[in-house]
Amino acid sequence: MIDSLPLFHRIAGQPVVVLGAGEAAEAKRRLVERAGGVVIDDLALGIGKGARLAFVACDDDAAGEAGARDARAAGLLVNVTDRPALCDFTVPSILDRSPVLLAIGTGGASAGLAKQLRLRLEQILPASMGMLASALYDARAQLRARFPDAAGRRRALDAALAPGGVLDPLADATPQSVERWLAGTQAATADEIIEIVLRSDNPDDLTLREARLLGTADIVAFESGVGSAILDRARADARRIAIEPGTDVDRDAGLAIVLRAPL
Repeated sequence: MIDSLPLFHRIAGQPVVVLGAGEAAEAKRRLVERAGGVVIDDLALGIGKGARLAFVACDDDAAGEAGARDARAAGLLVNVTDRPALCDFTVPSILDRSPVLLAIGTGGASAGLAKQLRLRLEQILPASMGMLASALYDARAQLRARFPDAAGRRRALDAALAPGGVLDPLADATPQSVERWLAGTQAATADEIIEIVLRSDNPDDLTLREARLLGTADIVAFESGVGSAILDRARADARRIAIEPGTDVDRDAGLAIVLRAPL
């Protein structure tokens, strides 16, 4: 059993009440505006405009409780900052790979924990994930044409999106990957050059994405200050090229990683 039902609420162009002043209230205003909502600072005005959500971020507990009570009595769903017992809904930590959104919530138990989980996931999920989602949406007609049977279409998508698949979302799949897949000409690995500026010689400081790329690269070009512990994370059969600091690498077939020495 879960304590709350996660929902994505579309508020673009809609009025949303935000009561209070100070940093917490400003954070809620920015959040509403980021989602395209129209911030209303007055409860009565918000009710008149048909608002359905209210954020209450008052420094004074009594004022916050009164604002929450009045908003709820008017039929609005209410969130009260740092008062989970007074909330109809809580605000998750949001990882934005639009149109892919990951919402990490703890039911108000610990915003700090939710934030740290989001930061860890930020390192894992490539920026290209949103473009991949949009490309799949745009390709719905082509998908149905190539895989007319719904069950067959699901199986094909599952295989393509699975770890190591041609559309693996954690392997920087792109709209071009979708086009190649639907055309039946997909390549196992894109021909590209990715530069990684190291933060230290400790391989544990690599992000999960960096470690994954290093482990799949066909070519590893590295500056003289890059330690062997980092290079050991590369594929054993990857071609290694020592380069001078700041030197560019010519594009070659397959995936090439350029390792820059720690600053």
